[in-house]
Amino acid sequence: PHVRTWGILNGEQVKGWKPRTPNALPEADRIGNAERFFAELDADVRTQDRGHLRAYYSPRCDFINMPPFEAFIDAVSYYSTLGHEHVHWTGAKNRCKRSLYSEYGSAAYAFEELIAELGAAFLCARLNIENPPRRDHAAYVSDWLKVLKNDSKSIFKGASKAQKAVDWMFQKGDGKK
Repeated sequence: PHVRTWGILNGEQVKGWKPRTPNALPEADRIGNAERFFAELDADVRTQDRGHLRAYYSPRCDFINMPPFEAFIDAVSYYSTLGHEHVHWTGAKNRCKRSLYSEYGSAAYAFEELIAELGAAFLCARLNIENPPRRDHAAYVSDWLKVLKNDSKSIFKGASKAQKAVDWMFQKGDGKK
């Protein structure tokens, strides 16, 4: 065991300190960057234009299904969801080799969803776009808690696999430039 301590201060309490403001690109540019990034990955992304609209990755057929762009509240919601599905897509044998064939509600399924959600957050941070909360997050939380209770290190394992997926996507994308 190793113990460390850190002193943490509220920035407003430090005289003379001014927070750095990042040079953020306008949202339109950030969305354009995200669009180009996903296009460079060459995933088979299909748009479902009728019926039950939902986003998912099909490991059996190796494609991502997305509702039409207009079904989302905004572009940021579309691209954060597309990022989540791309993280699932990286789990295929010829990419990051994760087990994607698990039953809905199982611990393995919950763990893969945890990886995809963490990966989407990492990916959105690198692309400088928001990762807004979605309704399906609430449904997954109880499953994630079960996984975390059974294995206290699962959050670290999931974060490691999520980072590997995001790194893989950026390496693939950078290779095409």
